[in-house]
Amino acid sequence: MSEDDGSDITELLRAYGSGDDQAFGRLMPLVYEDLRRIARGQLRRSRPASPLDTASLVHRVYVKLADGRRLRVEDREHFFALAARSMRHVLVDLARQRGRLKRGGKAPRVSFDEAITSLEEQTEMILAVHEALDVLGRLDARLVRVVECRLFAGFTAPETAQILGCSRATVQRDWARARAWLREIIERPD
Repeated sequence: MSEDDGSDITELLRAYGSGDDQAFGRLMPLVYEDLRRIARGQLRRSRPASPLDTASLVHRVYVKLADGRRLRVEDREHFFALAARSMRHVLVDLARQRGRLKRGGKAPRVSFDEAITSLEEQTEMILAVHEALDVLGRLDARLVRVVECRLFAGFTAPETAQILGCSRATVQRDWARARAWLREIIERPD
């Protein structure tokens, strides 16, 4: 994420939120490469299960972000946090579609650490993580934002700290708490 474009991005986001329909189109060239980098990282971790390529994932996120609703985005960091959440939802939607196609037998239980390395290969695990994040979101929304940035968007701890407007130490602490909580919930016997 380029610091130079930060104020331009923030201005365009505010203009779009205020009714300037052309602003979102001017915004995309400024954020497109960052979104592609995020998508590339996500898809690299998810091969071979995802039927999407980098451009397809970015375009689906674009459609989710520009689907006619006015974005109420404060700044560049907030925009990238929303993009991370949108990537999560795109991948979860795909996992649900795949799950509907593969109804039947039960998926074997795996530990959270095993699943995190091959998240996309295990459609059931994506859905389990998504459901656990929904529960976690009712308890601590910031922990969910950290997971979305780190796991679904592939941001580093410093990038996540910048996006969420908190310290790197807070992100590292929240990431450890979120992983422990998710591990406990996902590995808990039914």
